Amino acid sequence: MTAKDPRAPGLASLAALIADETRAACLLALLDGRAWTAGELARHAGVAASTLSEHLGKLVAGGLLAEERQGRHRYVRLAGPEVAQLIEDLTARLPEDAMRQRPRTLRESSAGAAMARGRTCYDHLAGRLGIALTDGLTARGLLRQDTGFALTRAGLEWFGAVGIELDRSGRRPLVRACLDWTERRPHLAGAAGAGLCRHALESGWCERIGSGRAVRVTPSGERKLYELLGVSVG
Repeated sequence: MTAKDPRAPGLASLAALIADETRAACLLALLDGRAWTAGELARHAGVAASTLSEHLGKLVAGGLLAEERQGRHRYVRLAGPEVAQLIEDLTARLPEDAMRQRPRTLRESSAGAAMARGRTCYDHLAGRLGIALTDGLTARGLLRQDTGFALTRAGLEWFGAVGIELDRSGRRPLVRACLDWTERRPHLAGAAGAGLCRHALESGWCERIGSGRAVRVTPSGERKLYELLGVSVG
């Protein structure tokens, strides 16, 4: 009899941890990269605070969320980019019917359209905006996609010339392909994707729409991104 893989119990436990609609709603909300209070997440998930507290405890104990307290407030965030990658990858593999549910209100329709145009995926850019930037980097010979994502030497020089600092201090890959759940194509993630997103927001090329994940390109950003990458992303 073949011995059971010792990783099987852990994988089953992780799957069970995510396989709850309330906990899944919390994980998806936290893809915006911010820290949320337990009360905010309870309202978002439509459950009582006491119910959510139990769910958050399980997610923290399972290593998917990190917790911090400030005074009387309890904040949680995703434990790191690897957790965001896991959630985004799973979401991208949902059946298309589940991804294209008809919005119930005009507000839902507008929010969904804005997310599809451009959004943050934890700490990098996604949606049609993320795809356009990824394609622009590739067309200019700054990013290779033929054997997996990799910055070329010209790409490394481009990031430096633009003033985008690349964090290479941790175990996070410099570049990584992240499957976009609305476009069904990979966009740029990793340290380079995070640096580009951070620079775009700090430089005013992009701005957030409200308090969610949706972002839009500003008029100055349209000009700058066309100048730098030859892409129209307005």
